[in-house]
Amino acid sequence: MSRLNARIFAILALPLLAACAASPQTETRAPVPGYEGIQDGEFFIEPVPAQYLHEGNRRVEVAYTGPEAPGTVVVDTFARKLYLVNEDGTATRYPIAVGREGLTFRGTAVVGRKAEWPSWTPTANMIRTRPDLYAAFAGGMPGGLTNPLGARALYLYRGNRDTMFRIHGTSDSASIGHATSAGCIRLFNQDIIDLYNRVPIGTRVKVRTEAESLALEGPQMIDAYGRLVPETPENIARKEREAAALARKDARDQVAAERAEKKRLAACERRGIAAEECPRPQTPAPVVIVGTSDSSTAG
Repeated sequence: MSRLNARIFAILALPLLAACAASPQTETRAPVPGYEGIQDGEFFIEPVPAQYLHEGNRRVEVAYTGPEAPGTVVVDTFARKLYLVNEDGTATRYPIAVGREGLTFRGTAVVGRKAEWPSWTPTANMIRTRPDLYAAFAGGMPGGLTNPLGARALYLYRGNRDTMFRIHGTSDSASIGHATSAGCIRLFNQDIIDLYNRVPIGTRVKVRTEAESLALEGPQMIDAYGRLVPETPENIARKEREAAALARKDARDQVAAERAEKKRLAACERRGIAAEECPRPQTPAPVVIVGTSDSSTAG
């Protein structure tokens, strides 16, 4: 960037910087209990942002009416919940993210292996179809904060054979509670550590069918924010209100963006700079999050 363009960019950016400056009243939210930052060996797991811990999307003790015996892990991919059945008619419920391979597994298995900060290796098919994402990890990706398997992994087996189905952590907190394009069953790192510490090797894991989910959880729906919630008259009405509010916000944002663009071009025009050469505010490059596939391996 030339010195002149750099100066113009700095002038144009001043209103943006002022708008982003924190006001004296801004307060930092305290971490949600149970989801604070954790120093886990050599890695520090950041607190889960509060906006991802809305009602129904955090670990909680609930009454449990399912038929499974205490100590069983129950995965409901349709309601996007995982339960660890307790002894007293309750269960610990964890929110999960579900990928393609998470939807293909049904029936029962056992936890055949457990790993802390597991490594991950993409399959040959993943490397062939998306070399831009996966070729660099053909030799395996060591455990760590950017590893798709997160802080812990439970490997499910049938008859001493690996099913390739995993229950694991993730650093992508925004994905929890959603259906995603890739990955097995994912939990917040704080939640997978809690589950990992409570289930021994040999623990029975049951994955519900859709009929079982409907019978025990009731019908579900996607709200205006893309979250899965019970399909009730109240939630249907709330979705309509929230969708309308989001549409109004999008309209206001569009008007603000158009005004900012006009100001940017007008500032350049006053300085004799052609529109096609008028510098734009720089935006951060998008972050690509690598995901596991239905036949990925981990060690």
